[in-house]
Amino acid sequence: MKKTSTRLADGRELIYYDLRDDTVRDAVDRRPLDRTITTSEVRRDALLGDSVAIASHRQGRTYHPPADECPLCPSMSDRLSEIPDSTYDVVVFENRFPSLAGDSGRCEVVCFTSDHDASFADLTEEQARLVLDAWTDRTSELSHLPSVEQVFCFENRGEEIGVTLGHPHGQIYAYPFITPRTALMLRSLAAHKEATGGENLFDAVLEQELAGERVVLEGEHWMAFVPHAAHWPYEVHLYPKRRVPDLLALDEAARTEFPQIYLELLRRFDRIFGSGEPPTPYIAAWHQAPFGALEEFDGVTRDDFALHLELFTIRRTSGKLKFLAGSESGMNVFINDVPPERAAERLREVASS
Repeated sequence: MKKTSTRLADGRELIYYDLRDDTVRDAVDRRPLDRTITTSEVRRDALLGDSVAIASHRQGRTYHPPADECPLCPSMSDRLSEIPDSTYDVVVFENRFPSLAGDSGRCEVVCFTSDHDASFADLTEEQARLVLDAWTDRTSELSHLPSVEQVFCFENRGEEIGVTLGHPHGQIYAYPFITPRTALMLRSLAAHKEATGGENLFDAVLEQELAGERVVLEGEHWMAFVPHAAHWPYEVHLYPKRRVPDLLALDEAARTEFPQIYLELLRRFDRIFGSGEPPTPYIAAWHQAPFGALEEFDGVTRDDFALHLELFTIRRTSGKLKFLAGSESGMNVFINDVPPERAAERLREVASS
């Protein structure tokens, strides 16, 4: 992998990640852009104890542009985009309309390929490995920013999810706090560790799932399963079998096998509802140990946390979506219409489709 860092016309950082070491990246951003002005502010909810990012400047972000005006495609002659070069393998750049900025964190866009009509599932194993390497590198770099406590790499796919740019891409959020979802896991870790005299909760869950009926895919170094209490109609958790706290700690064997397992998982997601259905909308979310202090979680260290990816769709059956209505949105109590055992069975069935 070759990494080349440059600056866009408004001062934002852009980084090329290339498969070939001899690739030269010297294209200049020719757009007449003013320096980006953001209004991001993090506010604490005194009753719930969580944080909300207020970012009014995002109202003006690019919204469903035609394909020939896509800001994530390479620049071609007079059609100038966020990527100055005429081609690329993987690109990461600071979001022009970030939810978090400055002392409130940082937001980046990750373009998986220059092919506008592709998806992550269309990548080769070599390309998918390059994306993994880019996620890892950005996790390392962002973790050293003084305001950052947690790094979150994720992909939203599909208009049903709320995606406003059709080009295959994901995002990275560097939060200035430990997110509520991670805090819940850390509290459960601490409680289980104390109750069992030191047993790790992630290890216990993986051992139970590996012996059960909800395993979807298993390799030498990774396993994918539908969790016992899945929140979403089709939800799969992907774990390395050797517990590590973050992407940086994966060994070479796990990095090599990851593209094979993950690409197969994504392709099965696209086959769940049959060939006549549009591509399955999904969210793919990496959970990594925070880089901030963990004193409030008694006895828990970063090494107790288990890196994993959660992949889920909001489509519950052909032509129908799962909406977060009263119980989910009002009380945060999910109601799942698809039994996790049936979801796992279906994901195994589509393997040979």
